Amino acid sequence: MQLYELRILRELGERGSVAAVAEALMVTPSAVSQQLSTLQRGFKTPLTTRRGRRLELTQAGWALAAAGTKVAAAMADAASSVDDFLADPGEPVSVSAFHSAGLAWFAPLLEATQGMPAINLSDEDVPRSDFAALTLSHDIVIAHRLPHDPPWPPGRVISTALLSEPLDVAVATNHPLASRQSISTLDLARERWISVHEGFPLSQLLAPIAVRHGQPLDIAHRVNEFFVAATIIRTGQAIGLMPRYTMNSASLDGIALLPLSDLPLARQIDALSRPEALHRASVRKALTLLSSIARDSATNAK
Repeated sequence: MQLYELRILRELGERGSVAAVAEALMVTPSAVSQQLSTLQRGFKTPLTTRRGRRLELTQAGWALAAAGTKVAAAMADAASSVDDFLADPGEPVSVSAFHSAGLAWFAPLLEATQGMPAINLSDEDVPRSDFAALTLSHDIVIAHRLPHDPPWPPGRVISTALLSEPLDVAVATNHPLASRQSISTLDLARERWISVHEGFPLSQLLAPIAVRHGQPLDIAHRVNEFFVAATIIRTGQAIGLMPRYTMNSASLDGIALLPLSDLPLARQIDALSRPEALHRASVRKALTLLSSIARDSATNAK
């Protein structure tokens, strides 16, 4: 039993003839008759009866038509509820971010959304291959990748570019290289390094540096959290790569950031969402705010 079949039954009762129903619905009389026959097969008692050349509803037909009216009203209410949900700017929005993006952008996002939708935040530091899956649990997932990485899974998620963030070599302020304006890969041949764990987005960034001076790098430590890594770099016992825009100044006390003159490094930061999430006004609003916050973080860091 289909809603369209119930509508035709109701129209027949109110308009009085198959021809009138066909004209109102802009279909052929035979199409109306076919829909009525399909509906009738679901019931043992007749829904219509012939009175001369006219087809009329039986009492059972009128009862079903009345029930169909209630069903149509309920379906309209349901559709309206969905429309209201999608258009409501006050619906809660869940946002996840890897650690440094969360530290840089979560507080500004909460400040920007005061009096607006509830924002539920979560930090999620995962391998690059797992970021798309986080959209199953979050409306917006702030993810990062290297510029040459494959795109995020098309069809499964929609990606909004937030920021291309340079990565600089971080050294302690008492390191011999700290006074330089920039350095080259050749300056780093004998250094001990701190890197992220294998499989995470930035783990590949040290490989080009190793290729430049023809030998593996001495990776002494593996730490994903930049703020933990900063405490190690600050001792002068290792150097590493640090993002230029999403690290706050307090975290960089005792550390100098030096751009590589012969090998510019960067990561792409994107916001991932399932396609249906972006139909919601509150999610689109949060995404617009995140884009603005990301741009401001780059501008303020320059």
